[in-house]
Amino acid sequence: MISVCIATYNGEKFIRQQLNSILCQIGKEDEVIVSDDFSQDKTLEIVKSFNDRRIKIFQNKQNKKAQKFDFERITANFENAIRHANGDLIFLSDQDDIWHKNKIETIKAEIGENLAIIHDCRVVDENGEIIFSSYFNFIKAKKGILKNIIKCSYLGSCMAFKRKLIDFALPIPQKTPHDLWLALIADQKKSLKLLKIPLIDYCRHKNTNSTAAQKSNKSLFYKINYRLFVLKEFFKRIMQ
Repeated sequence: MISVCIATYNGEKFIRQQLNSILCQIGKEDEVIVSDDFSQDKTLEIVKSFNDRRIKIFQNKQNKKAQKFDFERITANFENAIRHANGDLIFLSDQDDIWHKNKIETIKAEIGENLAIIHDCRVVDENGEIIFSSYFNFIKAKKGILKNIIKCSYLGSCMAFKRKLIDFALPIPQKTPHDLWLALIADQKKSLKLLKIPLIDYCRHKNTNSTAAQKSNKSLFYKINYRLFVLKEFFKRIMQ
């Protein structure tokens, strides 16, 4: 069984095309888990309009404490989706990308004995114009724990993992990006594969939450602080 986990928040502009690109690839017994962070637009109205029993909607009711880092609510939203997933193979998805038609079959064929796999993507603007034909080439993607804490190669929207990874990775520390954390745990288990095949169009637009493939405007203090937190939490987890 396949679960596709989508974290949504005010995604009305793109969510229909994203769901269309996913639903045509999954089977009758598979599921799409939508965790919504109390969208104020028509996101949920659009999701519900599909009237597809494979789509299951949950509200993100995780702790909304004061946030130190911008990505904390996104991490909580994705963790909420993952906790509701029932699949043996779990895919993560942003609300504003487009999956290529061969994504699921390619991942099923390529993941092998690995706990997790991260594939390449094309980076596009909101009109679908290609910015970078390969995110991996742009970011110089490589595995490696310290390397990726310093400069992350991993996009959650390009990630799939086996259910077993949940046993090692959850709970995700609140002040840690969900995709970086899942990949670090899989890498530490020597069970992470990077697949150099673009399988989605990864959309960058003015409302994008992530700074991946864009210049970050965060201060040096912010960047160092969250990386030190990730490093501390990672070593705490693997020492348990």
